[in-house]
Amino acid sequence: MIPQKVTLLTLGAFDLPVLRKFYQSLGWEETEMSSDQYAVFKTAGVLLSLFPIEELAKDAGIELTTSPDTYRPVTFAINVDQPEQVDTTIEEIRDAGGKILREPSDAFWGGRTAYFADPENNLWEVAWNPASIFDERGAMISF
Repeated sequence: MIPQKVTLLTLGAFDLPVLRKFYQSLGWEETEMSSDQYAVFKTAGVLLSLFPIEELAKDAGIELTTSPDTYRPVTFAINVDQPEQVDTTIEEIRDAGGKILREPSDAFWGGRTAYFADPENNLWEVAWNPASIFDERGAMISF
């Protein structure tokens, strides 16, 4: 049986120093394994790593067919504890240079949500879901 868990998310970086600096400016803590060639940030549930996209494509055995101007068909999410945290989080992301794609607004499903893109157009949602349940580390375990 395959373990039902996600432990590491890796973003292929076109410009690793710029992308790394963006996540550092959000105040995210890096692990001791980070270097100029590879950056790893701690989050509540998984590690987020940044790796040069050419090296990632080579490692996966695929041809690189995207550019930094293209949105990827994946969205990451930062779920917060209170609805007003969506707004304050988006303001901090804006101050750090994130591109706000959708301003905070109430969602049809009863929560609050907003979207931003990092410097390489990786999509992120900031959301508050009134049904979310987090463990003691802050990892979402249900919604």
